[in-house]
Amino acid sequence: MPIDFTTYGGNAPGAYDQSATRVSFQPSLPYPLGPGVNFFARPLIPVYIDQPVPLVGGEVVLPSELSAAGGNFESSGVELGDISFDAAVGKTFDNGMMVVGGVVGTMPTATDDRLGLDQWLLGPEILIGAQTSWGFVGALLTHQWDVAGEDAYNTSVTGGQYFYTVNLKDGWQIQATPTFSYNHEASSGNRLSFPLGVGVSKTAVFGGTPWKFSLQYWEYIESPDDFGPERQIRFQVGPVIPLPW
Repeated sequence: MPIDFTTYGGNAPGAYDQSATRVSFQPSLPYPLGPGVNFFARPLIPVYIDQPVPLVGGEVVLPSELSAAGGNFESSGVELGDISFDAAVGKTFDNGMMVVGGVVGTMPTATDDRLGLDQWLLGPEILIGAQTSWGFVGALLTHQWDVAGEDAYNTSVTGGQYFYTVNLKDGWQIQATPTFSYNHEASSGNRLSFPLGVGVSKTAVFGGTPWKFSLQYWEYIESPDDFGPERQIRFQVGPVIPLPW
């Protein structure tokens, strides 16, 4: 269960005064297909505790429109966001390599229209990783297009995540899982969000079940010019389960 706190910046008036808090739930539902081969499905359910929304005259606008129209930001309050999901088949090889391929999508479930796209998205995903003597390293790459819903605009977003784990002693690890995105439909200078991440985690056993606690810091080296994330802190806690692939 990741809990994310994000601070923002950009050219839009008031951008540097904005911050957001979000709690996400992502259960993994694996199903074994054979030796080293698994099918899995993972819904990602975001709950916004507080999310800034750019407004002009009470209407949601792009952050780039705030300067010309004299707009401002409004807090969303506690709301459910658009639920995303992936379904894929993964294979683990004897040399420690892991390959996963499948589909990723997003459903228009936001309880506040300002926080969602009002579109159904769908596209491919691929993951490549390697288990090593010192830990684990890999990357996930996805792409989603709008396939149904609101047709007043198009959506084409490449997303992904890189991750690494360095095993230390007594259940401690150096670990990070930063996510990035590239919005092909955005204006120039507002397409890429890319952070560098570092963190630490600790695994401890409670009641016979191992639990992992982790804290990460992400510094965005690329972010949309008008309004985008600058820094992000992620706290995560959950039981330790085998990798679904």
